[in-house]
Amino acid sequence: MTLLRDDDLSAAFDHGSLSYDRLTAVNPGYRRDLRRSARRLGLAGGGRGLRLLDLGCGTGTSTAALLTAAPDAEIVAVDSSVGMLERAKAKRWPSNVTFVHAPAEAMHPSQVNGRFDAVFAAYLFRNVSDPDQVLDVVRELLVPAGRLAVHEYTLGSGRMHRALWSAVCGAVVVPAGRLTGDAGLYRHLHRSVLEFDSAADFADRVGRRGFGHVRVLPLPGWQTGITHTIVAQAPSAVRERP
Repeated sequence: MTLLRDDDLSAAFDHGSLSYDRLTAVNPGYRRDLRRSARRLGLAGGGRGLRLLDLGCGTGTSTAALLTAAPDAEIVAVDSSVGMLERAKAKRWPSNVTFVHAPAEAMHPSQVNGRFDAVFAAYLFRNVSDPDQVLDVVRELLVPAGRLAVHEYTLGSGRMHRALWSAVCGAVVVPAGRLTGDAGLYRHLHRSVLEFDSAADFADRVGRRGFGHVRVLPLPGWQTGITHTIVAQAPSAVRERP
């Protein structure tokens, strides 16, 4: 199948937002692993005095993970899907969390009142048309030496990881999506992971876009070798877009 992109993908997520939280809830470790990746940003003092960006926040599960890691930070959560944002905003949030509708590829600091000390991006990069462009945007949105944590389905190098991912999608993910009328979205999920960078390749991509201290960290459970946290640091000086 052709992968969904841009407006088509946003529309699919708009529709899928109605059942998204129920489906992700059956994934063992889904929320726990998001919290683990958010903690890997290494934010001290509960995030007090920091501005954090949750880029591609979906229904807010990643926002909740970031809030757990840094309860005292200012958190701005952004997504391109109106439906997903509506689900997120309908939940209970403290006053230090706000939501913005914007595409990751075209964001500018002026849209979000300035730059951020850290960016958290969960399940975002394999869904964008140009990951390099989004990394450039993230680099611009970060303060000098700001931190990035990407929580993503990035397969390891072994055939077993691809086989396990396809088996889970064939037995659970796509059939569940079919029951909710979102089979196309979950077929996209399956293919988008297979066609995206491996964990090592994505780490190389992050380094090529000017980030330093890039590390690939595994996650436990059945997702070992399938989902990783990639952490990195922005350059010590901001490079403006022309």
